[in-house]
Amino acid sequence: MTRLERLEAGQPIVFGGNRVAYVTPELAEAFAPGDHLIVVQETGDLLHVPVAEHEIVEAAVSAAFDGFAGLTQCSDDQISDFFARFAALLADDDAFAPIAEANVADVESARRRGRSTTRLDLSPTMRADMIAGLGGWERAESGRDATVDVVEHDGWNLEARRAPLGIVAFVFEGRPNVFADACGVLRSGNAVVFRIGSDALGTASAIVEHALRPALEGAGLPIGSVQLVESAARSAGHALFSDRRLALAVARGSGAAVAQLGAVASQAGIPVSLHGTGGAWIVAGESCDPDALDAAVRHSLDRKVCNTLNCLVILRADADLLVPVALDALRRAGEARQTHTRLHVVEGSQEFVPAELFETVVTIDRAAGSVDEPVASALAESDLSVEWEWENSPEITLVIVDALDDGVDLFNRYSPHFVASLISADPAEHERFYAAVDAPFVGNGFTRWVDGQYALDKPELGLSNWQGGRMLGRGGILSGDSVHTVRYRATVTDTATRR
Repeated sequence: MTRLERLEAGQPIVFGGNRVAYVTPELAEAFAPGDHLIVVQETGDLLHVPVAEHEIVEAAVSAAFDGFAGLTQCSDDQISDFFARFAALLADDDAFAPIAEANVADVESARRRGRSTTRLDLSPTMRADMIAGLGGWERAESGRDATVDVVEHDGWNLEARRAPLGIVAFVFEGRPNVFADACGVLRSGNAVVFRIGSDALGTASAIVEHALRPALEGAGLPIGSVQLVESAARSAGHALFSDRRLALAVARGSGAAVAQLGAVASQAGIPVSLHGTGGAWIVAGESCDPDALDAAVRHSLDRKVCNTLNCLVILRADADLLVPVALDALRRAGEARQTHTRLHVVEGSQEFVPAELFETVVTIDRAAGSVDEPVASALAESDLSVEWEWENSPEITLVIVDALDDGVDLFNRYSPHFVASLISADPAEHERFYAAVDAPFVGNGFTRWVDGQYALDKPELGLSNWQGGRMLGRGGILSGDSVHTVRYRATVTDTATRR
């Protein structure tokens, strides 16, 4: 077998069976002996993984491989003790001080570079949520070897028993709280490898040094059972998600980068949990109460995460009544954050929005800084698929349709098949909506309920939309007790038994 040692500018790379991508001069110059090239079969993207990044990931996954084997010899009480110690260290002000210091440095660095800090700031609320999540894992039942089913036969019986999956990899951008969430896979006996974006790597390293590793050592768990990939390079994520030793790959976040990670893992044969695009939809139904719509819009725009309201659908017959309600709710959501808001209006729906909003310019808070933009602007229907990654200024799309079925059709055609909410007082309309809309999360009010810890009282490891297909055998919320497989154990009681 010949190894790839160099690339040449313009070199053709076949992908997808009958398509060709070409090596750029920059890639050819950067590629060195020992480096890896990952060809994304869906898109033809050529991903360069330098040998140094590959070796960092290789070491982390190898340590996790050994850690997973070691966990089989650890008791459930030891795992509970780990969560208790981890929570106690995060709650201890002395232990937390260097973590907080590292986070301040990360936030300041991100702001200087015009990066979003909405999920990076390890606030008192985030700290408290991390501690509470770890406490939940401490109290949770293990289920590592729980009996799922027993089938009795003449002379023998068969047990179906839960078992750990193996190594679970997490890639997440600027989210320190995911450490507490994703460590939940230890509850069911799995090992975990983290890769965090460069914005939060300092915070992550401090959490490992001052809380996570001491908790592992104190509980007597293998150090390898939780590993952080110590690299700020995006290519480390590509290397991690292409390591076939993984049992599951989880990407937190949304957008093209997450979709690309999912494609890398899928073509390596690794099961994936992710949603490449977020953003929730609210549809004002035929029996929509204005006050209910007002509350749903405002309470779905308190901050920007994947389940934040992104697209609002209003029926033409009710537009004169409900559009002003929605615009006022949007405005008040901005006021609650002490900022202005942005409205994108699908072409053909502008007549229901005051003309002056398209001409009025306000200051919008973007990750790169404040910019002057119109309050409202027109948008092509095809751009209903765009998720607005706003920093501080709430931002949504408005579209007017003739009938409920038209709103459902737009959702099924353009949305990430994620969160859909119908505001209506008619139970029959809700049943129609639920049957027709292609989404794993369907509600009748605010959209921000889509969260594992909030909805299920379990720390969330990740959410999945149906953009890439429906989940097999589990829901769209991935929690610690979701990460398991089933083994079968036969016990023969009559040695004369044969087929």
